[in-house]
Amino acid sequence: MTLLIKNGRVLDPMAQLDAVMDVLVEDGQIKQVAPHIEAQTDQYVEADGCYVMPGFIDLHVHLRDPGFEKKETVITGTHAAARGGFTTIVAMPNTKPVVDNMDIVNYVHNKAKSKGKVHVLQAGAITKGMAGQELADIEQMVRAHSPAISEDGKSVMDSFLMRKAMLLAKELDIPILSHCEDKNLLHGGVVNADENAKKNELPGITNSVEDIIAIRDVILAKETGAKLHLCHCSTKDSVKIVKWARENGVQISAEVCPHHFTLTSDDMIPGDTNYKMNPPLRTREDVEALRQGLKEGIMDVIATDHAPHTKEDKNDSMLRAPFGIVGLETAAALTYTELVLGGYLTPMQMAEKMSSRPAQIIGCNKGSLAVGKTADIVVFDPQKTQIIHADEFASKSKNTPFDGRQVTGSVRTTIVDGKVVYQEGHL
Repeated sequence: MTLLIKNGRVLDPMAQLDAVMDVLVEDGQIKQVAPHIEAQTDQYVEADGCYVMPGFIDLHVHLRDPGFEKKETVITGTHAAARGGFTTIVAMPNTKPVVDNMDIVNYVHNKAKSKGKVHVLQAGAITKGMAGQELADIEQMVRAHSPAISEDGKSVMDSFLMRKAMLLAKELDIPILSHCEDKNLLHGGVVNADENAKKNELPGITNSVEDIIAIRDVILAKETGAKLHLCHCSTKDSVKIVKWARENGVQISAEVCPHHFTLTSDDMIPGDTNYKMNPPLRTREDVEALRQGLKEGIMDVIATDHAPHTKEDKNDSMLRAPFGIVGLETAAALTYTELVLGGYLTPMQMAEKMSSRPAQIIGCNKGSLAVGKTADIVVFDPQKTQIIHADEFASKSKNTPFDGRQVTGSVRTTIVDGKVVYQEGHL
């Protein structure tokens, strides 16, 4: 099977290549990257005026499978990923049952291989049942190819147990993906603790809920030498914490989600639970700090925290509805619109934060268009203006605050293992 991508602007952060090139793919691998390749091929993709980037890698996705298949499945989640330009996604373990053993890891991996559109890597839980009492069988899950461990959806509040997890993660050479939330400070909060919360008589979530655990985990990572990745950072001080950690030798990385660098709490429509997420939408000051952190390379990853919920789940009050929004199918356009056109990132930096850097964090041999690499590729049209329509999503769930929003930039083609899995609106 051969495929030729013609006339695209190739952006490869690992090779620091930014040039109009053709890309020849053969038997699932990149065979040649050069100007004006002439070859007889089985498939042809015209990329004139488009960026050709390594396929996006999302370190933070909830597939809800097993246990919550009404919201999403491995199959529908990978369809959404393909539509969004993602060729590899890391699934969080807060399923039912919790992914705390190799059997469930194997279930997800096998289902993705047999029925999915993109690569799925299943993260393992840090503690058994995510109960925070004792460590899960982390070594067993790593043998089943879990790339990382996480307690996403909550923090491991027992600092001694978290330290034990970090020592084991260091020994196994895997990162810990940390959801930073001090539950003792949460007290039923549902939105950011600011004037909007007071006006709408809703309990607020302060920045300290996130920042205190971020500082704790940084200190533990510094002491243990573990690789620490901070998930869905939302506060201005999280940027300072990451900067301090890196300057002091901590092996740290940090992600920002498109909703956190795009929206503020002022943008929320009262009563619309599609704006309810955890961490919550913060202030303009926080958003600007996150954008500057991305610009300066302090925050080095863009991830979605894709969190699908049914319409029935979300059709409740702000107090009772679950946290979370879907994000796989809107991330690339929002990143390009808000950060690239906004002057915070170059197109090359967009490729770095959405592909090559995530690959490095999980030790994945992807994120590059070099000859010999797996042909996981996205063709992105930076000129196409579109309206986001949630009812067109491939995801089973449609819970997004971006429905009806105009954006610039669109995924034209997604290629996984040298095969086109998405092409201009069609899986």
